[in-house]
Formats: sequence, structure tokens, C-alpha cells
Amino acid sequence: MNRILIAYFSASGVTANMAQTLAGIVQADLYEIVPAVKYTPQDLDWNDTESRTTLEMADPASRPEIGSGPIDVSPYDVVYIGFPIWWRFAPHIINTFLESYDFSGKTIIPFATSGGNDMGDSVKALIPSAPGAVFKEGKRLGGTEDKEALKIWTDGLIL
Repeated sequence: MNRILIAYFSASGVTANMAQTLAGIVQADLYEIVPAVKYTPQDLDWNDTESRTTLEMADPASRPEIGSGPIDVSPYDVVYIGFPIWWRFAPHIINTFLESYDFSGKTIIPFATSGGNDMGDSVKALIPSAPGAVFKEGKRLGGTEDKEALKIWTDGLIL
């Protein structure tokens, strides 16, 4: 049986709720990717061209520092990566996380929360950050999916 980790970044709590629900369904361990500098409501204002998130997402090389402690990913075969969609991509802190560990040979299953945007090119943009990993097709969650809908999705994944 595969050992499963759900690593997630949540700015507003929606992704955290989905990650916790998924963990119960697939019997996974949880790891929260916490930024070293917490995002304020002003930082998250996508209407402000000078907000922290706008500037980070405009710079593909941006790698926000992670403040949560390290995790040993070696025992895990499957890693779900959860994040909100920002400007049609995963927040760059997800790249920071993937680039911090060796995911060679591991299966990575992205999931994103968004009220409207699909996953865009977020998965494609993450692949270079985890060389040697096998990425499965990601899924956008609206944040209100019930356990049954999530179970149908996870049961449909071939691991």
C-alpha cells in the first residue's frame, strides 16, 4: 500500500479544509506549507498592482521562503500538492517546496482551490521544480466539494 502525504499551502483556509478532508479519505499525513512571512489581506489584494502576491506572481523566479519546519518526504510514494490558484498558476511557494526535496520516482497529484479559474498551466509550470517525479493530472476544487465527490475523484486515480 502506498504511503501518502498531502502537502498544502492555504492563504484563506479553503485549501486547508480541502486538504484535511482529502487526508481523511485517502488516509494521508498532512503537512502545511507555511510562508516564513504570513500573507496579510493587503498582500493578497489581486487588484493592487503593487501587492506582494501580484509582484511575486509577476516574477517567475520568485521563491517565497517556507517558515514551517522541514519534512522527510522519503517514506512517501504519493504526494498530493494543494494550493489556491493565483493568476492561473500555483503560488511560487509551491515551487519553493518542490525544489526543497527530492521527489524522484514519487507520484505527485496537484489539486487547486479556486472559485472560478481552472488550473491553467499551473501543473505544467510545477513539473521542472520536481525533476524525476511523475505528475498526475491535477484537479480544481471549488472548495465546497463533499466527501463523496472527493472520494470519486481519488478512487479514479491510478496509483
